Amino acid sequence: MTDEMRPPLEESPEVADAVEDDVAVDAFITGGGPDRDNPEFLQPGEEPHVRTGADQPWDPEDLAVAEGRDPTPENIERARQELERDGAAAIERTVP
Repeated sequence: MTDEMRPPLEESPEVADAVEDDVAVDAFITGGGPDRDNPEFLQPGEEPHVRTGADQPWDPEDLAVAEGRDPTPENIERARQELERDGAAAIERTVP
């Protein structure tokens, strides 16, 4: 430890520069669309569109990995049969 007196960190030029750099971050700008402050409401009786994991195409390899299995030929074949037999329900059980 030295005996030199250092100014507080808040008074350093780096902190002052950071405070001066008061610009909006693009990732936080919503553009006026629906968000927490401007929600969109459904009309009475209108059903919300709920997106599920089965809304996109799935390969047997993807299903095997999503189930936590290694993509071995046996696991891929089992997943292929499951997709063929159960369709979207096979995906919904794993990725709701």
